[in-house]
Amino acid sequence: MKRGLAAIGFLMLMTSSAFAQDEHHGQGYVFFAPGVTSGGGSGFAHFGGGGEALFKQVGAGAELGYLTPWREFRDGLGLFSANGSYHLTAGGDGKVVPFATGGYSLLFRGGSKSGFNFGGGVNYWMGDKTGVRFEVRDNTFSEFEFDRAHFISFRIGFSFR
Repeated sequence: MKRGLAAIGFLMLMTSSAFAQDEHHGQGYVFFAPGVTSGGGSGFAHFGGGGEALFKQVGAGAELGYLTPWREFRDGLGLFSANGSYHLTAGGDGKVVPFATGGYSLLFRGGSKSGFNFGGGVNYWMGDKTGVRFEVRDNTFSEFEFDRAHFISFRIGFSFR
């Protein structure tokens, strides 16, 4: 619970610092993502939001979401991520802005499990302040000494700056 509250606080801090800067130097986003688990596991839904500060083509941000099996929506887990990103255009300027991202992941509910994530996608800016975000992301966590659980999702969402 304490880690979850700390994650929410960090997310709010990162998002507010991203928007306190000049236009095009920060962005926020919300998303919905259907996905699958590794090893032929069942499907899941992942939704959440986050924000990042951009410094030229490099970004730093955080997000908070909920990861749940389709069949048992209430059996979900919280998922916090702190990431770095690289945007192919400086400051996120341009109509189509591809990006790559990766960083730390934390699953939490009664306890917690640390892992990492990586992925990439594109922001398509429809206007100066709003856009559509498409992304593929893999959150991975160690289950056993040599085995890893992967949560691979295709995200669609909205970006704003």
